[in-house]
Amino acid sequence: MNWDPLFITLKLAVVTTAILLVISIPMAYWLVNTKSRSKPFIETLISMPLVLPPTVLGFYFLVAFSPGNAFGNWINEWLGLKLVFSFGGLVLASIIYSLPFMVHPIQSGLSILPHSLTEASQVMGKSKWTTLFKVLLPNCKTSLLTGIVLAFAHTVGEFGVVLMIGGSIPGKTKVASIAIYDEVEAMNYGAANFYATVLFIITFCILLMVYLINGGYLKRFWK
Repeated sequence: MNWDPLFITLKLAVVTTAILLVISIPMAYWLVNTKSRSKPFIETLISMPLVLPPTVLGFYFLVAFSPGNAFGNWINEWLGLKLVFSFGGLVLASIIYSLPFMVHPIQSGLSILPHSLTEASQVMGKSKWTTLFKVLLPNCKTSLLTGIVLAFAHTVGEFGVVLMIGGSIPGKTKVASIAIYDEVEAMNYGAANFYATVLFIITFCILLMVYLINGGYLKRFWK
């Protein structure tokens, strides 16, 4: 059995989730506190992956980053980045596609915190970034955990986006979801079932752990 698709899937999910966490925290903080008229427009763009078919996003990624396109050629020539049919392209597409699954939970967690926390921190002379990382985020750990898990699980289950931008290159861009599709096409149901079972177990265990932690069941167990 070829384990490469599973390793690539987990690698993609870990890298994507780590980058999303760095991007989403300041983005969610800005969305909660801004009074800019552009906020509805930005929120709409962030939420688009929730409603657009994955193949639509994948198609536009493929067109934009293709060397035959002016923008894609500029990236390739000047930045030395080849994003089409590469792991880097999978990461970029996954970041955009899973962005709302990280931003929305963090935004929701920050928005329900009492404003008195921010005011008290400001009175003590703390900067807004210190307030965010030292005061606000420690008080919405549940939202952070939810965002991390949702982004990770969503990346693991991607198909349309990664197929369009990455193709199905063994050992490079062939993730588990694509491997399942290829094995079914080849009528190799045993291999397809193996990949599907492993993904099911991984995602089930991750989600179960979140519910156990958020529900306080682990604390009750250890008491």
